Amino acid sequence: MKVTAQLNNLRISPRKTRLVADLIRNCEIDEALAQLRETLKSSGSRLEKLLNSAVSNAENNFGLDKDNLYICDIQVGEGPTLKRWMPRAHGRATPILKRTSKIKLVLEERIEGKNRKSKEQMEKERKQREKDNEKMEKDMTEGSKKIESQLETEDEKSERIAAENKKEHRKIESERKQSRESGWAKKIFRRKSV
Repeated sequence: MKVTAQLNNLRISPRKTRLVADLIRNCEIDEALAQLRETLKSSGSRLEKLLNSAVSNAENNFGLDKDNLYICDIQVGEGPTLKRWMPRAHGRATPILKRTSKIKLVLEERIEGKNRKSKEQMEKERKQREKDNEKMEKDMTEGSKKIESQLETEDEKSERIAAENKKEHRKIESERKQSRESGWAKKIFRRKSV
């Protein structure tokens, strides 16, 4: 069974992209991923992403085994070209062609039907994933509620502490005010008596 994935409007010229595509043609999936990770060309990361997408399509939509897949065909074609102009001497303008690529990736099984999942198994796994997702969402909401309640109790504690600090601050200020007033009065009377 053939599985395809396509990448349109990649802003790298087809000539540069073909250099990387030729590295992985007719390779196993793991070998191709290793090649793409080690490639220094900028199109390597984009092709790796495309390959992972194609493998995910094969596993989830068709129930194929990743270890039984290989890259049957990879075609790099020319996409739309962006035309720009660059000013040159004597008032001239020269064209700049910014080329784009279209990549079509085809995966196929080495041994037809090996480790392929039936529709019932795929449906069962899909339902299990949905249950796991629901359970995880439920746990996350419960956890967030616990955190909110803890934050509320911490907020109440901080408010209580802030109120106590305000009371202490007022008390200290009133004591300072009284000591200032009594000291000030003493100084005045002392001057008059001298």
